[in-house]
Amino acid sequence: MISKQDGRSLLAIASEAVARASELIRTHPPGTLTVKGDRDLASEVDFAVERFVREFLSAKTPDIGFLGEEEGGGHGNSALLWVLDPVDGTINLLHGLPLCAVSLSLVCNGTVLAAVIDLPFLKTQYVALRGHGSFAAEKRIQVSTTTVLAEALVSIDQYAFGKDADDKNRARLLLTEHLAHRAQRVRVLGASAIDLAWTAEGRLDACILLGNELWDTSAGVLIAQEAGARVLDQNGADHSRDSSATIAVTPALATELMTVVRQALNESGYR
Repeated sequence: MISKQDGRSLLAIASEAVARASELIRTHPPGTLTVKGDRDLASEVDFAVERFVREFLSAKTPDIGFLGEEEGGGHGNSALLWVLDPVDGTINLLHGLPLCAVSLSLVCNGTVLAAVIDLPFLKTQYVALRGHGSFAAEKRIQVSTTTVLAEALVSIDQYAFGKDADDKNRARLLLTEHLAHRAQRVRVLGASAIDLAWTAEGRLDACILLGNELWDTSAGVLIAQEAGARVLDQNGADHSRDSSATIAVTPALATELMTVVRQALNESGYR
């Protein structure tokens, strides 16, 4: 692990890197698209952001490794690893929707130590250091105090595409149906980092993500946890790197929400 002083220093470096990356997103068109799979695209901006952040962090922290969604690993052989999603919500970006994010975490032997999520077009940055809370614009944030699902705003992740999409979407459709009957409202934002950050801030009362890629969730999970959220897997156990789902929820709502989630997932055959 690292000291509190070193953690704050590294968090400041991450915050600067992500802020500069957001400026790049705001000031450049998406450009040429790369097809990664069925309806799965990356833009020139995705690659440009990843390369910029990798180079920035390499200069500032040459002994820390790097993993990016688009181009994989980089420099460094230490137990510390920077993990980046350069543009979470690329499809939103391509359609001119402002719901996208740059998501960066610092991981040590599987434990997330620091996290930054920046929303370029909403000009909001969320940061967290393990054991020291979550903040937006230097103000500490906390999850909502909602206690019943009928008063809760819940987001689910985007519908699946590519291999096994029909099977994966069966679970999402059943979740939507069950929540439509029980929650106040259901939303699909299309960016996991925003789902988790807004749950941390209390804008959402819960988010349900049926996935757990490191670049998608690692920063948001820490920010949600440090804001007081319970972060669980699909069975209601504490979330871990090995979880196949990522569910963040304000604590008083967890039992009722997970009853609905387990019912929907069991009916769908989700594993």
